[in-house]
Amino acid sequence: MGNYFQPDIETMSREEISELQLKNLQWQVKRVYENVQMYRERMDDAGVHPDDIKELSDLSKLPFTTKQDLRDYYPFQLLAVRKRDIVRIHASSGTTGKQIVAGYTRNDLDQWANGVARQLVATGASNKSRVQVSYGYGLFTGGLGAHQGAEKVGAMVIPTSSGNTERQIRFMCDLGTTHLCCTPSYAMYLGETVKEMGVKNQLNLQAGIFGAEPWTEEMRKQIQDALGLKAYDIYGLTEIMGPGVAYECECQNGMHICEDMIIPEIIDPDTEEVLPPGSFGELVLTTVTKEGQPMIRYRTRDLCRLDYSTCSCGRTHVRMKKPAGRTDDMLIIRGVNVFPSQIEEVLLRNSIEVSPNYQIVVDRVNNTDTFDINVELSPRFTGDVDAEKRKLESQLRAQLGIGAKVHLLRPKSIERSEGKAKRVIDNRKLTD
Repeated sequence: MGNYFQPDIETMSREEISELQLKNLQWQVKRVYENVQMYRERMDDAGVHPDDIKELSDLSKLPFTTKQDLRDYYPFQLLAVRKRDIVRIHASSGTTGKQIVAGYTRNDLDQWANGVARQLVATGASNKSRVQVSYGYGLFTGGLGAHQGAEKVGAMVIPTSSGNTERQIRFMCDLGTTHLCCTPSYAMYLGETVKEMGVKNQLNLQAGIFGAEPWTEEMRKQIQDALGLKAYDIYGLTEIMGPGVAYECECQNGMHICEDMIIPEIIDPDTEEVLPPGSFGELVLTTVTKEGQPMIRYRTRDLCRLDYSTCSCGRTHVRMKKPAGRTDDMLIIRGVNVFPSQIEEVLLRNSIEVSPNYQIVVDRVNNTDTFDINVELSPRFTGDVDAEKRKLESQLRAQLGIGAKVHLLRPKSIERSEGKAKRVIDNRKLTD
């Protein structure tokens, strides 16, 4: 059995979860119908009324919400409360287009803190822990989200934000940081700098909570080795709650979704049909307790599957598997679907020769797509550069089903990111 922050909620039976979800869904659908013009109009167009939600499966009768809706109704037209009831605004990072904003009531912030607190306690955190928050603070949800969760647990919070990496590491050593919260790419950068400074034996890190960007199991192993901690995945979206929507427990076998607050579905991204439990498809989330800016059937664009089997930690909330990619970060190159995570897998299998710092550059020349991958050589590399290049190109072709031109660069020549790493440069969008 694991450590719980809210045991009565985290270990509810499936029947109890379903009953609570239906009650909250009915409450939420009535609220948005009465208070949000977009939802009322769409429900009327679909011929569905709040009174029609009699069981959980009736959720599928409701219309979807997309990120474009948040852009179209920017900034406040999706609020279900008065503006004066909104106590904080956050915004997306804007990595996939124009920024969107989300409004939170005081109760929303409390619920959000509970979600992050569950994650922290699942990683062994307590009121004796020292949690260093190296996510960016501000409009991005990462910094303040992790901060309020750590405060909820009663831990000592070290709000370093991102940047000034050597100072971050000095604080880890001097203050005895036990838990680190940041993006996985920044954790990799911290690990590189720890090695350069020669202070790994001065660290007291126990766990790292890493999210906001995709990362692979190979990257998890590298981070754990570099920082001497156990690395945990966390999932969140500004539109839904921020970090804390779902989190890994000590079993590290999928991320438990906070089902008392959020109802997940898996749909076929093309037909929009709800798929049976265990199917692979697009994750759709409905917030059933959020007051300020509720999201009904929000299409996350993340591709994954849900696991309803019993977790050995004792938690009963469904687990989402690590997203395999996004429908909107998928690149179509010469007619082939390519996900950045597929490339990262190949590079991390060759971690002795190359580093996981890479950039994909796609362009179009004479009406034909070009596909280049810039990869840093590892400082430990002593082999033949041309032979390594040919090996990687062969492995990438086998993995992707398409040829890519690999460019091997000297260590640390690709700019490091203190926030979300920019992995893809698609110049076709500039010229199409």
